[in-house]
Amino acid sequence: MAPKARRVSRTGAALVMSTPAIILMLLMLIGPLCAVIALSFTDYQLGAPSLAWIGLANYQEMLDDRVFWIGLTNTIVYVAIVVPLAVGLGLGVALLIESGSSLRSWYRTIYFLPVMATLIAMSIVWEFMLHPQFGLINALLASIGLEGYSWLQDRRTALYALCAIGIWQALGFNMVLFLAGLMSIPRHLYDAAEIDGARSGWDKFRLVTWPMLGPTTLFVVVITSIRGFQVFDTVHVLTKGGPSKSTEVLIHRMYVEGFEFFRSGYGAALTVVFLAFVLLLTLIKAKLAGRRVHYT
Repeated sequence: MAPKARRVSRTGAALVMSTPAIILMLLMLIGPLCAVIALSFTDYQLGAPSLAWIGLANYQEMLDDRVFWIGLTNTIVYVAIVVPLAVGLGLGVALLIESGSSLRSWYRTIYFLPVMATLIAMSIVWEFMLHPQFGLINALLASIGLEGYSWLQDRRTALYALCAIGIWQALGFNMVLFLAGLMSIPRHLYDAAEIDGARSGWDKFRLVTWPMLGPTTLFVVVITSIRGFQVFDTVHVLTKGGPSKSTEVLIHRMYVEGFEFFRSGYGAALTVVFLAFVLLLTLIKAKLAGRRVHYT
């Protein structure tokens, strides 16, 4: 068989084998995304027998909507707090576990439990822990002579309480990823660094561990950021966006507009802006961080 005919045959075989995956991607990803984008240019309401094309009216309303800007600001604040702390604490816990000589499996299990637990169920547990009258947090504060707070009912502390829950939930997942990255670092690099004068643990971390964890760190930061932007469960269960919209976030606003107010067109517009915003920030983060990441 001629080389050209062989290449054509291989291309055809590749297309045939990838057709199921392409069809599944069209049905599950691209198709719904195109439907949401098209819906965002209409005035469709859930259950309505008809709809009308209104162009950019939903987006114009969004720009004039005070609650949208509050939700966007709260989402950015949530991500700005949760991402660096969840990544930093996940790396710290992974380093502590990896440096230990015993009970590694036990510690891994303990820290990974929040990831395995249902977040809605754990949100209810946190609701009891943060209760202003009989919550465990206020009881511990009272035991050392400090006054408790209405953590979820006070607009000054509600968002930060949700951030603390988000950090607790993401820490175990990040720890596992960093443990995998630490285990992949060749041991002889530490021996070489020690020969070159890196005696302390900090020197070894700075010269070997941190540079070699570059790809893992980039992945963890991007994944944690995306999950941070997708915060919904804790907001919906604990605060419903209150008090006074102090914990309103974008995805919860989409839910309220689409499934409580039945404004599917406006909810679709919120979804499009949310996806575009997350995609833009992810690309910027990957591009900036990628300059300092070296893959081996």
